Parts: sequence; C-alpha cells; structure tokens
Amino acid sequence: MPLPQVVAVAEHSPAERSGVWPGDELRSINGQVPRDVIEYQLLADEPIVDLEVVRGGVELEVTVLKQAGEPLGLEISAAIFDRVRTCDNHCEFCFIYQLPKGMRRSLYVKDDDYRLSFLYGNFTTLTRFTEADLERVVDQRLSPLYVSIHATDPEVRSRMLRNRRGAMSLRWLRCLLDHDIEVHGQVVVCPGLNDAAVLHGTLAGILERFPELATVAVVPLGVSRHSKEPAMRPHTAEEARATVETVHEWQERSSRAVGRRLVWASDEYYLLAGLELPEAAAYEGFPQHENGVGMVRSFEQDFERPPGEKPPFLAAGTSVPGRSGFFAWVEGAPAEGYRAPRTAAVRLGPRPRAGRDQPITILTGGYGELVLRPLLDQGGFGEVRVLPVRNEFFGGNIAVAGLMAGPDVSRTLREETARGRYLLPDVCLSKGRFIDGSSPEDLPVVVEVVPSDGASLRRLLEAGR
Repeated sequence: MPLPQVVAVAEHSPAERSGVWPGDELRSINGQVPRDVIEYQLLADEPIVDLEVVRGGVELEVTVLKQAGEPLGLEISAAIFDRVRTCDNHCEFCFIYQLPKGMRRSLYVKDDDYRLSFLYGNFTTLTRFTEADLERVVDQRLSPLYVSIHATDPEVRSRMLRNRRGAMSLRWLRCLLDHDIEVHGQVVVCPGLNDAAVLHGTLAGILERFPELATVAVVPLGVSRHSKEPAMRPHTAEEARATVETVHEWQERSSRAVGRRLVWASDEYYLLAGLELPEAAAYEGFPQHENGVGMVRSFEQDFERPPGEKPPFLAAGTSVPGRSGFFAWVEGAPAEGYRAPRTAAVRLGPRPRAGRDQPITILTGGYGELVLRPLLDQGGFGEVRVLPVRNEFFGGNIAVAGLMAGPDVSRTLREETARGRYLLPDVCLSKGRFIDGSSPEDLPVVVEVVPSDGASLRRLLEAGR
C-alpha cells in the first residue's frame, strides 16, 4: 500500500511545532496504519498523536501534543490510502465509457467505493459491498451514503449493470437503512430500458421496500458522441414530460404514505420538456442539489433574495444546500474531482481593465442559458449578455455548464466580436482546469472566473452597473 504523503503543514499548527515537514510520508498513527482519510481523522483527533514518518528514506518517530479534537494541521495527498475500490459493473449508460481519449488518467477511474460515497457524495451500486464494509459503516457512522438504484426489479437491475450481482446487491441498502444510516438514492433513466412502466415499478418498489431513504433523484441518461452503445439515446421531450408526470404521481403517493415527497426529477427533465419547475419549497431543502435536483430554483432564489435574508424553507429546520459528506471539508480530506472548491485554485492574469460601463457577457451551457435569460430580462443590470457554449467536446445531449470544455469555450470566444467582460462560472473547473485539462489562461480572451451561485452573480452584476 503506498504511503500517504504530507503535501502541506499549517503554520503554527501542532504538527508544525512537532517537526512534521511537507514531503513526509505517514507510515502509521498511534501504531495503526490508516486505510483512508476517515481513519486518519479519527486517529488524529487524539490529544497525543504518535506518528511514524518516512523522510528521505529515513524512518522517524514524531509525537504531537495537542488538545483532543484540535486539528493536526496536515494536508494529505489523497483521500484513499489503500487502493480505490473500482467498479466491476459494465453499465452501457456509464459516462466514463463515453469520455474521449487522451484526458488525464484520473477521469477514467470507475469507482464503486462506499468511502468516496461518504467523502464526496459519489454514488455506489453496492455490488462490491461486503459484511465487513457494513460493520465499518455502522460502527463509524459513515453517513450519509449515496446509492445508485436504477431499478428495483432484480432482472432489470442486473441487466442494466451487466453484472449478475446487481440483482441482489440492494440487500445491502436494506441493511444500511435498518441500521439508521442516511442514504440518498439515484435512478438514471434510460429510454426503452428502465423508463415508463419499469420506472413506475421502481418507484413503487422504493416506497414499499426502502421508504426510509432520505431522497431519490430521477435523472436522465447523458449521451455523448463517444458512446459506443447503439441502444443508448437521449430522451425526447415527450418522454421527459412522461417521466416528470410519473415522478409527480409518486411524490403524491409518497407524501400520503411517509409524509414527504421522497422522489424528485432533475431540473434537466423540466427544461427538456418545457415544463415549469416546482417552487423552491417543494424541494424540501434541496438535499440532492449536487445531483441537479432543484439547482434552478436554488439559483433563482439566491439571485432574487435581498442580501442577508434567509430563504423561507429554512424556518422549517431544513439546511442550506451544499456539498455532501462531512469529510469533504475537514482537515485531511484533500479537495478532489468536481466537488472541489474551484475559484480559489484559479490563477489568471491581471483582471481586465473593465469599467462599470463595459458590457458583461456570461458564458454558460445550453441549459444555463434557459435559466439565466429570464432572470436578466428583469433588467436593472446594464448591458448583460448570455453566451451559450455549444458542447462539441462531448456532443450528444450534453448541455450543462459543469461539462463545458476548454476547446468549446475557446471556439465560442474566437467567434466573438464584442468587447467587454467575459464571466466564466467556476463549476466547469476543477483545480483551475477544464475537464479536458486546459486552463482559462489558454483562452483567446481574458475571462473572469466567478462563483456559480445566484447571490454571487447578482452582487457582481450590481457592482458592474
């Protein structure tokens, strides 16, 4: 097992006072070898932390004295110290199979690791889950977890995952719920495979067998031009409308049975079908915000709400939407992947000398354009344009801002003749880079990388008036 490496030591922290250096490799903590950042955090919470480190090939022992629960002050190189548990399913709808060649290797890793589900909100199918995993989850209260359900019919689920264990692996979901682990579910709907009557059966099965689920998101299949599965195709507007109607029907049934809606359709379905989205309060606190459920209403609510005013639904005790997983923000869990803090990592050239009277252009995806234009049409922000970036890097039905790639943004900007300020939402960047590996610095026009929430955009537009 490769040793986790210290990549940074906080100034004046207990670790720095005790002589831990960047570049040190952690061999053990209090005599135990942590498998991941979860165990690291539990061990590092102790008031006396005995570290075995390797520095330049030399083994050293370092004792750190601190208050119980006080941060050690280390940033570690990875979240998983042993091998990430990879997925042994072969789903024909898996987006990793639809990626173009030549991108960085980490993007092609198919994980099915419950630890990454806990840490970052990744969805797991539970087909590689074991009794030992259940024991650890329950003992350490690793909650919430995120589970891909797709279908409750064993034959359909096995066929979708192309894995015979998929027929029975939802038994682990029942075990997790029996031990009061909070679980959020997901159903990726593939036209002709698990939609229509099968989707009705799945939602019925969820309400009958897994009513303790915190939430269930119904999301559409994403198809890129690199897909090699001829049966996989995008939804039509009619199919999207039918899916929304199905979800609404089961929301009503769930409300009567368990007192809450339980299941939601992603915003993409409403946009594709040309339907009005539910009101913000209908999302019951936006628990699947990161999965595209309620993002539009959350954005609109933030954009339109006066500074300092809380959204109405918070009075009922629900929480502000945010990234899932406790260790996504605590010391020792490095920011990784597309749940990483984005804007702070971006280093651009000097901000353009744009005065308040210069026009503003907002770069976004096709769906983002549908959301932004009505808000900006309210007026009062000066000259503001929305410039949709057509996604040719992935092609297919990919139109979300989070998957805008550098080549597409560059092409769009090269076709521009207008001057002024260009705003790029940080949601399309991870550690300062687009998904293709290019940087905003590579673009033909200087852009301003801005936070993707509505409140930040409104503040920026008001400051530019």
